[in-house]
Amino acid sequence: MGLMEVASLNACPSPLILCFVRTQFMTPRKGILAAGNWIIDHVKVIDTWPAQDALANIFSRSRGTGGSPYNILVDLARMQTPFPLEALGLVGDDEDGASIFADCAQRSIGTVQLQKTAAAPTSYTDVMSIQGTGRRTFFHARGANALLDSEHFDFSKSAARIFHLGYLLLLDRLDGPSATHGTVAAEILSRAQLAGLKTSIDVVSEDSDRFAKIVLPALPHVDLCIMNEFEAGRVTGRQIRVGDVLDRTALREAMAELIAAGVRERVVVHFPEGACALGVDGAWHEHGSVRLPDGYIKGAAGAGDAFTAGVLLGWHEGNSIEECLRFGVCAAAANLSDATCTGGLKPLDQCLALGSEFGFR
Repeated sequence: MGLMEVASLNACPSPLILCFVRTQFMTPRKGILAAGNWIIDHVKVIDTWPAQDALANIFSRSRGTGGSPYNILVDLARMQTPFPLEALGLVGDDEDGASIFADCAQRSIGTVQLQKTAAAPTSYTDVMSIQGTGRRTFFHARGANALLDSEHFDFSKSAARIFHLGYLLLLDRLDGPSATHGTVAAEILSRAQLAGLKTSIDVVSEDSDRFAKIVLPALPHVDLCIMNEFEAGRVTGRQIRVGDVLDRTALREAMAELIAAGVRERVVVHFPEGACALGVDGAWHEHGSVRLPDGYIKGAAGAGDAFTAGVLLGWHEGNSIEECLRFGVCAAAANLSDATCTGGLKPLDQCLALGSEFGFR
């Protein structure tokens, strides 16, 4: 079709013709836009947890990634995903914020919608890790994440296919009320869908009774809802795990309740034994976690985000839900090989090789 023909068609008032022209020339959406908590972990390895007013020795310190979008985008970059990655969020105009921008640039993560503020520092967590046991204690400063609001989201600036938002319950203004949608996060997810993006969410595992109030309003605007069994239980009020025993009946009932609350395509829940998925069509799928050998696990921080990254990768590429779950559990297994949130991730084929080498539960 030549330029004169296009001009002639555009001059025609017929909606059918205009639709044809748009379809022929519109660029398909591609990539993942991830938004929410951007956190720097300041990890200090100490000799012991001291009593009040006592002293502990710091043996080493390091800096790591934290927060759903930061971890997921770094994981996807390390898995060498073949599509664009975009960041959205708010960081402070400080050293930690600068390090996030530099890290994104190094990994080719787009930062058009990653904004700076002088009103608060970059969110950070002081992680105190005991050398002998690996047990950790966290001191978190919400910082700039607490100021992230509806005004910071402009979906006209993104050509991504998927919009991921996390973590609900840890974004003060987004968790706040909306007169039209219940919460600000729900309103943002609705805007993303109206702009043509598929949507997914993740939730933080806080010990509170706020889950239903904050999560349920978002679900009618969510295509893919990803959480762990603890979070699914808190949202629905069901006890899914008793000690080390996973109640699979309660889990499936909780997932059905999340579908009934409005999730548009599928609920995915991950847990140490594996993961499962329930679609709006009632289709049920399960996949066991990788059988890792003794001594393999160096830390569990970021394993849930790695799982989510694997699932989102498969979803974006149009893989079956069985493959999406396999990508997720293998990415989580790779993550467990390193004490940081993202250091264990490898190219996707190397992550999948872990399942072939060790097998699945």
